[in-house]
Amino acid sequence: MQVIDWDLAVTTGTRLVRSGPQVSREEARQAVTELRTLSREAEGHVREFTKIHAEAAPQPATIVDRPGWIRANVEGFRVVLEPLTQRVGDGANPPPPIVAAVGSRITGVEVGAVLAFLASRVLGQYELFLPPDPAGREPTGRLTLVAPNIVHAEREMNVDPHDFRLWVCLHEETHRVQFTGVPWLREYIRSQMTEFLLASDLDLTTLLERLRSAADTVAEVVRGGDGNLIDAIQTPAQKAILDRLTAVMTLVEGHGDYVMDAVGPSVVPSVADIRAKFAARRESGSRLDRTVRRLLGIELKMKQYAEGSAFVRTVVGKAGMDGFNQVWTSPETLPTIAEISDPDAWIRRVIGSSALPAADTPAAGSPTGSGSTDSTATDSTVIGSGAADSAPTDPSPADPPPAGPRPADQT
Repeated sequence: MQVIDWDLAVTTGTRLVRSGPQVSREEARQAVTELRTLSREAEGHVREFTKIHAEAAPQPATIVDRPGWIRANVEGFRVVLEPLTQRVGDGANPPPPIVAAVGSRITGVEVGAVLAFLASRVLGQYELFLPPDPAGREPTGRLTLVAPNIVHAEREMNVDPHDFRLWVCLHEETHRVQFTGVPWLREYIRSQMTEFLLASDLDLTTLLERLRSAADTVAEVVRGGDGNLIDAIQTPAQKAILDRLTAVMTLVEGHGDYVMDAVGPSVVPSVADIRAKFAARRESGSRLDRTVRRLLGIELKMKQYAEGSAFVRTVVGKAGMDGFNQVWTSPETLPTIAEISDPDAWIRRVIGSSALPAADTPAAGSPTGSGSTDSTATDSTVIGSGAADSAPTDPSPADPPPAGPRPADQT
Protein backbone atom coordinates (compact mmCIF):
# COMPACT_ATOMS: atom_id res chain seq x y z
CA MET A 1 0.00 0.00 0.00
CA GLN A 2 1.27 3.49 -0.86
CA VAL A 3 0.79 5.95 2.02
CA ILE A 4 2.21 8.88 0.02
CA ASP A 5 2.06 9.30 -3.74
CA TRP A 6 5.76 9.99 -4.17
CA ASP A 7 5.56 10.71 -7.90
CA LEU A 8 2.92 13.34 -7.20
CA ALA A 9 5.09 14.79 -4.42
CA VAL A 10 7.94 15.28 -6.92
CA THR A 11 5.63 16.71 -9.57
CA THR A 12 4.01 19.11 -7.09
CA GLY A 13 7.29 20.21 -5.57
CA THR A 14 9.09 20.86 -8.86
CA ARG A 15 6.05 22.74 -10.20
CA LEU A 16 5.71 24.99 -7.14
CA VAL A 17 9.37 25.68 -6.40
CA ARG A 18 10.47 29.22 -7.18
CA SER A 19 13.05 29.86 -9.85
CA GLY A 20 16.53 30.80 -8.74
CA PRO A 21 18.94 33.60 -9.64
CA GLN A 22 19.71 34.40 -13.25
CA VAL A 23 23.17 33.11 -14.11
CA SER A 24 24.95 32.38 -17.34
CA ARG A 25 25.93 28.85 -18.29
CA GLU A 26 29.58 29.73 -17.63
CA GLU A 27 28.77 31.16 -14.18
CA ALA A 28 26.86 27.98 -13.35
CA ARG A 29 29.77 25.79 -14.43
CA GLN A 30 32.21 27.89 -12.43
CA ALA A 31 30.06 27.66 -9.30
CA VAL A 32 29.73 23.88 -9.58
CA THR A 33 33.48 23.42 -10.11
CA GLU A 34 34.43 25.67 -7.22
CA LEU A 35 31.95 24.05 -4.81
CA ARG A 36 33.36 20.60 -5.61
CA THR A 37 36.89 21.86 -5.01
CA LEU A 38 36.03 23.71 -1.81
CA SER A 39 34.15 20.76 -0.36
CA ARG A 40 37.32 18.67 -0.55
CA GLU A 41 39.38 21.51 0.91
CA ALA A 42 36.87 21.91 3.75
CA GLU A 43 36.93 18.16 4.45
CA GLY A 44 40.65 18.35 5.18
CA HIS A 45 40.24 21.33 7.51
CA VAL A 46 37.39 19.59 9.37
CA ARG A 47 39.20 16.28 9.88
CA GLU A 48 42.34 18.01 11.10
CA PHE A 49 40.41 20.16 13.57
CA THR A 50 37.96 17.56 14.89
CA LYS A 51 40.46 14.65 14.98
CA ILE A 52 37.74 12.38 13.56
CA HIS A 53 39.07 10.08 10.87
CA ALA A 54 37.48 7.47 8.63
CA GLU A 55 39.11 4.66 6.71
CA ALA A 56 37.16 5.23 3.49
CA ALA A 57 37.82 8.39 1.49
CA PRO A 58 34.66 10.49 1.00
CA GLN A 59 33.08 10.75 -2.42
CA PRO A 60 32.99 14.16 -4.17
CA ALA A 61 30.09 16.40 -3.21
CA THR A 62 27.00 16.20 -5.42
CA ILE A 63 25.94 19.60 -6.74
CA VAL A 64 22.23 20.05 -7.47
CA ASP A 65 19.56 22.60 -8.30
CA ARG A 66 16.23 23.07 -6.51
CA PRO A 67 14.24 20.41 -8.41
CA GLY A 68 17.16 18.03 -7.89
CA TRP A 69 17.05 18.69 -4.15
CA ILE A 70 13.32 17.88 -4.12
CA ARG A 71 13.81 14.60 -6.00
CA ALA A 72 16.66 13.57 -3.70
CA ASN A 73 14.65 14.25 -0.55
CA VAL A 74 11.64 12.34 -1.81
CA GLU A 75 13.91 9.31 -2.26
CA GLY A 76 15.25 9.82 1.25
CA PHE A 77 11.76 10.07 2.70
CA ARG A 78 10.77 6.84 0.98
CA VAL A 79 13.63 5.02 2.68
CA VAL A 80 12.87 6.52 6.10
CA LEU A 81 9.12 5.88 5.91
CA GLU A 82 9.36 2.34 4.53
CA PRO A 83 8.79 0.67 7.96
CA LEU A 84 5.61 2.70 8.49
CA THR A 85 4.39 1.99 4.96
CA GLN A 86 4.89 -1.74 5.48
CA ARG A 87 3.08 -1.63 8.78
CA VAL A 88 0.05 0.10 7.27
CA GLY A 89 -0.04 -2.31 4.35
CA ASP A 90 0.30 -5.40 6.56
CA GLY A 91 -2.22 -4.23 9.16
CA ALA A 92 -5.28 -6.28 10.07
CA ASN A 93 -7.66 -3.49 9.02
CA PRO A 94 -6.15 -1.66 6.07
CA PRO A 95 -8.19 1.29 4.78
CA PRO A 96 -10.44 0.77 1.75
CA PRO A 97 -8.62 1.14 -1.59
CA ILE A 98 -10.46 4.38 -2.46
CA VAL A 99 -9.50 5.92 0.89
CA ALA A 100 -5.88 4.83 0.45
CA ALA A 101 -5.73 6.19 -3.12
CA VAL A 102 -7.23 9.57 -2.23
CA GLY A 103 -5.20 9.84 0.98
CA SER A 104 -1.92 9.07 -0.74
CA ARG A 105 -2.56 11.78 -3.34
CA ILE A 106 -3.43 14.35 -0.68
CA THR A 107 -0.29 13.59 1.29
CA GLY A 108 1.73 13.59 -1.93
CA VAL A 109 0.60 17.14 -2.69
CA GLU A 110 1.32 18.20 0.92
CA VAL A 111 4.82 16.73 0.92
CA GLY A 112 5.57 18.33 -2.45
CA ALA A 113 4.40 21.74 -1.22
CA VAL A 114 6.59 21.56 1.89
CA LEU A 115 9.62 20.51 -0.16
CA ALA A 116 9.01 23.37 -2.62
CA PHE A 117 9.13 25.81 0.29
CA LEU A 118 12.33 24.32 1.69
CA ALA A 119 14.04 23.85 -1.69
CA SER A 120 14.65 27.58 -2.09
CA ARG A 121 16.24 27.82 1.35
CA VAL A 122 18.52 24.84 1.80
CA LEU A 123 22.21 25.52 1.15
CA GLY A 124 23.55 22.05 1.78
CA GLN A 125 22.73 18.68 3.25
CA TYR A 126 24.27 15.36 4.14
CA GLU A 127 21.84 12.77 2.81
CA LEU A 128 21.92 10.07 5.44
CA PHE A 129 19.38 7.68 3.94
CA LEU A 130 19.64 6.65 0.31
CA PRO A 131 18.02 3.84 -1.71
CA PRO A 132 20.13 0.70 -2.26
CA ASP A 133 22.35 0.66 -5.34
CA PRO A 134 21.61 -1.76 -8.22
CA ALA A 135 23.56 -4.48 -6.40
CA GLY A 136 21.40 -4.06 -3.30
CA ARG A 137 24.11 -2.40 -1.21
CA GLU A 138 23.00 0.44 1.02
CA PRO A 139 25.04 3.63 0.48
CA THR A 140 26.55 5.23 3.57
CA GLY A 141 25.39 8.75 2.68
CA ARG A 142 26.03 11.61 0.30
CA LEU A 143 26.98 15.26 0.64
CA THR A 144 24.81 17.54 -1.48
CA LEU A 145 25.22 21.27 -2.13
CA VAL A 146 22.42 23.36 -3.68
CA ALA A 147 24.36 25.63 -6.03
CA PRO A 148 21.59 28.10 -6.99
CA ASN A 149 20.69 28.77 -3.35
CA ILE A 150 24.32 29.39 -2.44
CA VAL A 151 24.70 31.80 -5.36
CA HIS A 152 21.44 33.54 -4.43
CA ALA A 153 22.49 33.94 -0.78
CA GLU A 154 25.95 35.31 -1.53
CA ARG A 155 24.52 37.83 -3.99
CA GLU A 156 21.73 38.91 -1.65
CA MET A 157 24.17 39.45 1.22
CA ASN A 158 26.90 40.93 -1.02
CA VAL A 159 29.62 38.73 0.50
CA ASP A 160 32.77 37.29 -1.04
CA PRO A 161 31.59 34.26 -3.08
CA HIS A 162 34.72 32.15 -2.50
CA ASP A 163 34.68 32.76 1.25
CA PHE A 164 30.95 32.13 1.57
CA ARG A 165 31.13 28.87 -0.38
CA LEU A 166 33.98 27.59 1.77
CA TRP A 167 32.11 28.64 4.93
CA VAL A 168 29.05 26.64 3.85
CA CYS A 169 31.24 23.65 2.95
CA LEU A 170 32.84 23.66 6.41
CA HIS A 171 29.46 23.08 8.05
CA GLU A 172 28.26 20.43 5.62
CA GLU A 173 31.58 18.58 5.53
CA THR A 174 31.44 18.35 9.32
CA HIS A 175 28.30 16.25 8.94
CA ARG A 176 30.01 13.97 6.45
CA VAL A 177 32.96 13.56 8.82
CA GLN A 178 30.62 12.75 11.71
CA PHE A 179 28.79 9.99 9.88
CA THR A 180 31.76 8.47 8.06
CA GLY A 181 34.05 8.64 11.10
CA VAL A 182 31.49 7.36 13.65
CA PRO A 183 30.17 4.17 12.00
CA TRP A 184 27.40 3.41 14.53
CA LEU A 185 25.86 6.91 14.44
CA ARG A 186 23.87 6.48 11.23
CA GLU A 187 22.27 3.22 12.34
CA TYR A 188 21.46 4.68 15.74
CA ILE A 189 19.54 7.55 14.17
CA ARG A 190 17.80 5.19 11.77
CA SER A 191 16.68 2.91 14.62
CA GLN A 192 15.36 5.86 16.62
CA MET A 193 13.46 7.19 13.61
CA THR A 194 11.97 3.78 12.88
CA GLU A 195 10.93 3.40 16.51
CA PHE A 196 9.40 6.89 16.40
CA LEU A 197 7.37 6.08 13.27
CA LEU A 198 6.16 2.72 14.52
CA ALA A 199 4.98 4.29 17.77
CA SER A 200 2.29 6.11 15.76
CA ASP A 201 -1.38 5.56 16.50
CA LEU A 202 -2.85 4.63 13.15
CA ASP A 203 -6.54 3.97 13.93
CA LEU A 204 -9.03 6.36 12.31
CA THR A 205 -10.29 7.95 15.55
CA THR A 206 -6.79 8.79 16.74
CA LEU A 207 -5.81 10.05 13.31
CA LEU A 208 -8.77 12.46 13.28
CA GLU A 209 -7.81 13.70 16.73
CA ARG A 210 -4.25 14.33 15.49
CA LEU A 211 -5.56 16.24 12.48
CA ARG A 212 -7.76 18.42 14.69
CA SER A 213 -4.76 19.10 16.91
CA ALA A 214 -2.70 20.02 13.86
CA ALA A 215 -5.43 22.42 12.70
CA ASP A 216 -5.45 24.08 16.12
CA THR A 217 -1.66 24.41 15.95
CA VAL A 218 -1.83 26.13 12.56
CA ALA A 219 -4.31 28.64 13.97
CA GLU A 220 -2.12 29.20 17.03
CA VAL A 221 1.04 29.83 14.99
CA VAL A 222 -0.78 32.20 12.62
CA ARG A 223 -1.79 34.20 15.71
CA GLY A 224 1.88 34.34 16.73
CA GLY A 225 2.11 31.29 18.98
CA ASP A 226 5.05 28.92 19.36
CA GLY A 227 3.53 25.54 18.43
CA ASN A 228 4.67 23.31 15.57
CA LEU A 229 3.11 20.44 13.65
CA ILE A 230 5.60 17.87 14.94
CA ASP A 231 4.51 18.42 18.54
CA ALA A 232 0.85 18.47 17.50
CA ILE A 233 0.72 15.07 15.80
CA GLN A 234 3.04 12.92 17.91
CA THR A 235 1.82 10.35 20.43
CA PRO A 236 2.88 10.23 24.11
CA ALA A 237 5.13 7.25 23.34
CA GLN A 238 6.82 9.23 20.59
CA LYS A 239 7.72 12.12 22.89
CA ALA A 240 10.40 10.11 24.74
CA ILE A 241 11.86 8.88 21.46
CA LEU A 242 11.80 12.39 20.05
CA ASP A 243 13.78 13.61 23.07
CA ARG A 244 16.56 11.16 22.18
CA LEU A 245 16.45 12.16 18.52
CA THR A 246 16.41 15.85 19.43
CA ALA A 247 19.44 15.40 21.68
CA VAL A 248 21.56 13.65 19.04
CA MET A 249 20.51 16.01 16.26
CA THR A 250 21.21 19.02 18.48
CA LEU A 251 24.68 17.59 19.10
CA VAL A 252 25.29 16.91 15.39
CA GLU A 253 24.05 20.31 14.22
CA GLY A 254 25.73 22.20 17.04
CA HIS A 255 29.01 20.42 16.36
CA GLY A 256 28.75 21.47 12.71
CA ASP A 257 28.14 25.06 13.71
CA TYR A 258 30.98 25.04 16.24
CA VAL A 259 33.48 23.61 13.75
CA MET A 260 32.40 26.04 11.04
CA ASP A 261 33.01 29.02 13.31
CA ALA A 262 36.17 27.63 14.94
CA VAL A 263 37.89 26.80 11.64
CA GLY A 264 36.41 29.73 9.72
CA PRO A 265 38.65 32.56 11.01
CA SER A 266 41.83 30.79 9.89
CA VAL A 267 40.67 29.91 6.36
CA VAL A 268 37.79 32.30 5.56
CA PRO A 269 39.13 35.89 5.73
CA SER A 270 35.69 37.56 5.70
CA VAL A 271 33.98 35.14 8.10
CA ALA A 272 32.91 37.87 10.56
CA ASP A 273 31.15 39.80 7.80
CA ILE A 274 29.51 36.62 6.49
CA ARG A 275 28.26 35.54 9.91
CA ALA A 276 26.80 38.97 10.72
CA LYS A 277 25.02 39.29 7.38
CA PHE A 278 23.79 35.70 7.47
CA ALA A 279 22.24 36.20 10.92
CA ALA A 280 20.58 39.43 9.79
CA ARG A 281 19.25 37.74 6.67
CA ARG A 282 17.66 34.98 8.72
CA GLU A 283 15.79 37.53 10.86
CA SER A 284 14.47 39.53 7.91
CA GLY A 285 11.90 37.09 6.49
CA SER A 286 8.26 38.02 5.89
CA ARG A 287 5.56 37.20 8.42
CA LEU A 288 4.34 34.35 6.20
CA ASP A 289 7.85 32.97 5.95
CA ARG A 290 8.29 33.07 9.73
CA THR A 291 4.90 31.42 10.25
CA VAL A 292 5.72 28.52 7.93
CA ARG A 293 9.14 28.13 9.56
CA ARG A 294 7.52 27.81 12.98
CA LEU A 295 4.95 25.32 11.72
CA LEU A 296 7.61 23.11 10.18
CA GLY A 297 9.82 23.28 13.27
CA ILE A 298 12.57 25.19 11.47
CA GLU A 299 12.74 27.81 14.22
CA LEU A 300 13.29 24.96 16.67
CA LYS A 301 16.14 23.76 14.49
CA MET A 302 17.78 27.19 14.67
CA LYS A 303 17.56 26.97 18.45
CA GLN A 304 19.25 23.57 18.25
CA TYR A 305 22.23 25.09 16.47
CA ALA A 306 22.76 27.56 19.31
CA GLU A 307 22.24 25.05 22.13
CA GLY A 308 24.32 22.33 20.48
CA SER A 309 27.14 24.71 19.68
CA ALA A 310 27.16 26.00 23.27
CA PHE A 311 27.38 22.40 24.54
CA VAL A 312 30.32 21.58 22.26
CA ARG A 313 32.09 24.84 23.01
CA THR A 314 31.79 24.32 26.77
CA VAL A 315 32.97 20.70 26.71
CA VAL A 316 35.91 21.42 24.40
CA GLY A 317 36.87 24.39 26.56
CA LYS A 318 36.93 22.29 29.73
CA ALA A 319 38.00 18.85 28.50
CA GLY A 320 39.75 19.53 25.18
CA MET A 321 38.91 18.04 21.79
CA ASP A 322 39.97 14.54 22.84
CA GLY A 323 37.70 14.75 25.87
CA PHE A 324 34.79 15.96 23.78
CA ASN A 325 35.32 13.20 21.21
CA GLN A 326 34.36 10.64 23.84
CA VAL A 327 30.82 11.66 22.87
CA TRP A 328 31.25 9.50 19.74
CA THR A 329 32.19 6.31 21.65
CA SER A 330 28.72 4.72 21.71
CA PRO A 331 25.01 5.62 22.00
CA GLU A 332 25.47 5.56 25.80
CA THR A 333 27.98 8.43 25.66
CA LEU A 334 25.67 10.72 23.69
CA PRO A 335 24.30 13.61 25.76
CA THR A 336 20.71 13.49 26.93
CA ILE A 337 18.39 16.39 26.21
CA ALA A 338 18.98 17.61 29.79
CA GLU A 339 22.77 17.35 29.42
CA ILE A 340 22.72 19.50 26.29
CA SER A 341 21.69 22.33 28.61
CA ASP A 342 24.07 21.19 31.36
CA PRO A 343 27.40 20.22 29.76
CA ASP A 344 29.04 19.74 33.18
CA ALA A 345 26.57 16.93 33.91
CA TRP A 346 27.69 15.14 30.73
CA ILE A 347 31.36 15.69 31.62
CA ARG A 348 30.84 14.21 35.09
CA ARG A 349 28.97 11.18 33.69
CA VAL A 350 31.19 10.37 30.71
CA ILE A 351 34.65 11.83 31.36
CA GLY A 352 34.70 12.19 35.13
CA SER A 353 34.65 15.16 37.47
CA SER A 354 38.45 15.52 37.21
CA ALA A 355 37.92 17.09 33.79
CA LEU A 356 36.07 19.99 35.37
CA PRO A 357 38.10 23.03 36.47
CA ALA A 358 37.79 24.41 39.97
CA ALA A 359 34.67 26.53 40.39
CA ASP A 360 36.67 29.76 40.82
CA THR A 361 39.02 29.13 37.89
CA PRO A 362 38.15 29.73 34.22
CA ALA A 363 38.41 26.67 31.99
CA ALA A 364 41.76 26.46 30.27
CA GLY A 365 41.51 27.02 26.57
CA SER A 366 37.92 28.26 26.84
CA PRO A 367 37.07 30.16 23.66
CA THR A 368 36.45 33.88 24.03
CA GLY A 369 34.64 34.39 20.73
CA SER A 370 30.90 34.63 20.25
CA GLY A 371 30.65 31.06 19.06
CA SER A 372 27.98 29.78 16.76
CA THR A 373 24.45 31.01 17.19
CA ASP A 374 23.01 30.08 13.84
CA SER A 375 23.87 27.88 10.89
CA THR A 376 23.93 27.51 7.16
CA ALA A 377 21.67 24.51 7.22
CA THR A 378 18.06 24.51 7.40
CA ASP A 379 19.08 20.70 7.77
CA SER A 380 18.01 19.13 7.80
CA THR A 381 18.21 17.38 9.81
CA VAL A 382 20.78 15.41 8.80
CA ILE A 383 18.43 13.75 6.50
CA GLY A 384 18.93 17.20 5.32
CA SER A 385 20.32 20.83 6.23
CA GLY A 386 21.03 24.22 4.12
CA ALA A 387 19.72 27.20 1.78
CA ALA A 388 19.94 28.12 -2.08
CA ASP A 389 18.43 29.22 -5.53
CA SER A 390 18.27 27.66 -8.99
CA ALA A 391 19.33 29.22 -12.28
CA PRO A 392 16.53 29.32 -14.86
CA THR A 393 18.94 30.23 -17.65
CA ASP A 394 20.82 26.97 -17.42
CA PRO A 395 19.43 23.45 -17.40
CA SER A 396 20.58 23.61 -13.77
CA PRO A 397 23.97 23.85 -12.14
CA ALA A 398 23.66 20.25 -11.09
CA ASP A 399 25.18 16.88 -11.72
CA PRO A 400 23.41 14.76 -14.33
CA PRO A 401 21.13 12.14 -12.78
CA PRO A 402 22.99 8.91 -12.03
CA ALA A 403 22.04 5.65 -13.68
CA GLY A 404 19.23 3.78 -12.00
CA PRO A 405 16.08 4.95 -10.25
CA ARG A 406 17.68 7.68 -8.11
CA PRO A 407 17.45 11.14 -9.67
CA ALA A 408 19.88 12.78 -7.31
CA ASP A 409 20.96 16.14 -5.85
CA GLN A 410 21.24 18.50 -2.92
CA THR A 411 23.31 19.94 -0.01
